[in-house]
Amino acid sequence: MRTQNRGMRLPGPPVPEPLEAPPPPLESPSLAPPEAPRFAQALGFWLKLGFISFGGPAGQIALMHAELVERRRWISERRFLHALNYCMLLPGPEAQQLATYIGWLLHRGWGGIVAGLLFVLPSLALLVLLSWVYVRFGDVPVVAGLFYGIKPAVTALVLQAAHRIGGRVLTHPMLWALAGAAFVAIFVGGVPFPAIVVAAALAGVLLGRYRPQVFAAAGGGAAAHGGQAVPARRGPPAVIDDDTPTPPHARWHRGRLLRVLAVGAGLWLAVMGALLALHGPQGLLVQMGWFFTKAALLTFGGAYAVLPYVYQGAVEHHQWLSATQMIDGLALGETTPGPLIMVVAFVAFLGGWFQPVFGVDSALATGVAAALVVTFFTFLPSFVFILAGGPLVEATHGRLGFTAPLAAITAAVVGVIVNLALFFAYHVLWPQGFGGPFDAASACIALGAAVALMRFKLGVLPVLAGCALAGLLWQLLA
Repeated sequence: MRTQNRGMRLPGPPVPEPLEAPPPPLESPSLAPPEAPRFAQALGFWLKLGFISFGGPAGQIALMHAELVERRRWISERRFLHALNYCMLLPGPEAQQLATYIGWLLHRGWGGIVAGLLFVLPSLALLVLLSWVYVRFGDVPVVAGLFYGIKPAVTALVLQAAHRIGGRVLTHPMLWALAGAAFVAIFVGGVPFPAIVVAAALAGVLLGRYRPQVFAAAGGGAAAHGGQAVPARRGPPAVIDDDTPTPPHARWHRGRLLRVLAVGAGLWLAVMGALLALHGPQGLLVQMGWFFTKAALLTFGGAYAVLPYVYQGAVEHHQWLSATQMIDGLALGETTPGPLIMVVAFVAFLGGWFQPVFGVDSALATGVAAALVVTFFTFLPSFVFILAGGPLVEATHGRLGFTAPLAAITAAVVGVIVNLALFFAYHVLWPQGFGGPFDAASACIALGAAVALMRFKLGVLPVLAGCALAGLLWQLLA
């Protein structure tokens, strides 16, 4: 019997199948840690990113995630989202700050500086060129027709921003109340944007202490990835993996923090001191430098949130450009790569063009100088925030989240953005004021752009291109 049963399987309890297939060996290409990028290799990527980073913060963050986490595997999913959480807590452009952070983590301070600069410089060069084309050829029928179609699209884009941010942030009736109060304050009372930020932060402190449940949903642990909740997960090994020890240059050290703060303050004082010596306290470039330093510290919620403050200062107070030109500048900012806050370069260029400070024939030179000065003062704080605060973030894996004051500020920002959308709609739909005719064609373009963006989820560039073409055809046929 034993001989007959040899090689035969005797009946018995079934052998359970393994719950999952065993992992492939470590040398499998899918699980082998990639080689750390050289500085020149990273520089090439950051330069490429600066030219292709269209789509606003959401698109830029998604692009960096696809390239750095999924394709190149320079940083793991969790480390990427941890850095993104910190950048979203800061004032300033979060996508540019995220690039700076990852560049710093990979290649020390110079890596962060190069990554942040290359994220900005291509956009700056393009905007300066387009600003010059705008002031020189803006009255040409073809150019005017294109802008006629783009302006209603900008109104739809701002409305979409309010909808997107509101859907993510307004998770409690108290947060809705904060957004409504901010809208009433700026729309009815004309309260300055900085005062709204301070009041919202104080409200957040009080609510966080006495009503913490208000922020339970808005300040949860899920990381925001381009405006969407993304669960942390472990992917294939990365150069900077979940368990990779913090490199020496990214560890907390009080002396390093003081040096970064001293260098940042020294650069600000050196440039501002030189401008004061050349132009005096009332000089155009001095006023721009001081104004955009304050703007850089108030951009909670992204570029759309700071635009009302820029409008109040640049259009109403300093009169560097008109309301219509402000809308045109935002349209140009939407069509170029880089952070949307780069619209400040357009504002500065026009301010310098119409108020030359280097002589009667120095409009172009003043415009370029103003754009460079404003870009410096707008982005310097972002570099300081990352290089100074990065070591603290690296010591807090899994414990950094949105604070109650920030959540309250972001809720108030929704109301401010709604006010901005109404402001743009007024100037686009009633270009001669409420006493003038209603522009039905612009209304149709704006409605079509809103449906394309919010119903069909089309990208910003296709929508802008379609609206520009529609505006050109209407102007040529009218």
